[in-house]
Amino acid sequence: MSNIAHLPDLVAALSPADRATVERIFHISASIGVMNPEPSFYPKLERLFGSAQDGLRQPVVKVTNRVTLDSSLFNPLRAARPHQTLENVELESLIEEGRTTDQFTHPLRDTAPDVFGRLETDYAITASNIAKVDGWSGVIIFKEFHPHRFSREQIIDYLMTGRAWAEKAVEHDPLSPYFLLLWNCLWKAGASQIHGHAQALLTRGMHYGHVERLRRDALSFEATYRRNYFTELVNASRALGLTADPADRVKALVSITPVRDREIWLITDNYSAELGEAIYKTLSFYLHSGVTSFNLGVQMPPIRPVSENWSGFPVIARLIARGNPLNRQNDTGGTELFAASVISSDPLKVAESYRTWLLKK
Repeated sequence: MSNIAHLPDLVAALSPADRATVERIFHISASIGVMNPEPSFYPKLERLFGSAQDGLRQPVVKVTNRVTLDSSLFNPLRAARPHQTLENVELESLIEEGRTTDQFTHPLRDTAPDVFGRLETDYAITASNIAKVDGWSGVIIFKEFHPHRFSREQIIDYLMTGRAWAEKAVEHDPLSPYFLLLWNCLWKAGASQIHGHAQALLTRGMHYGHVERLRRDALSFEATYRRNYFTELVNASRALGLTADPADRVKALVSITPVRDREIWLITDNYSAELGEAIYKTLSFYLHSGVTSFNLGVQMPPIRPVSENWSGFPVIARLIARGNPLNRQNDTGGTELFAASVISSDPLKVAESYRTWLLKK
């Protein structure tokens, strides 16, 4: 199994064509972090890393997307740092305790409808977000309380309910065609309620900043190289062993410049049931891997015609792991806010595990 510390060697060993594809998109640099401790400090290094020598010379790899300038720093040893966790409290107990203060058990009583009413399916019901994120801010409330209990049919239903909500909202406000679907799972990922739910947003004027920036960066890349950025991103990721095929017409890649750990992109031409199936399989892989808190965001072109150029921009579902909800340590600090993402997981190993998992499904 490849190791992120050997990424420069992996790129150097590629065919000239694959290496050119990777280097068009990614800038990769490697360094060694060194320290010179007193001998009395060696036992601590051995406890943390298994070997004092490993701690004395730590390989660090920085990967920057030349197109978007997303950047990540990888030091495999950082995953061995101690974390403070809550003792004698299990996650399942905390989730079950959440039922006592649940705001979504009785949505018809405890939530408000949107101006166009509610949408209800076998697995979900919509509500208007009580604290608006944007002018159009809805909630897809899952009928299953526990956020980790879902089937393929449920995930597809949640996805399609979000799109149906957006279609209803844009009928009332044609000037707000920019749709975003979000799912924050548990408090570690920013959820205000334990009860499983997603958020649906529409905005006007232009898409949300992260999506608009990606559109502009992709167009700039295409103007320079006469190649579709997203196709080349998949090709570069494939050359590095980071892609998988979770569903028909859906390509997955494990990001080599992730925002947070274990980021996986699902790329497709259509907002469809196949995308829902791919999301289901990826979330199942997360749970299998011990990921219990995550963020999901579905980014896409506007759902009505607009003046700016969205040609070649696909539907992208992005998933990231947010760590153990029982861990007191935050996964976002100053480096992430002002420099680059510091990542503990190894994308090469995540991709191999992901492909192995998909073969079993």
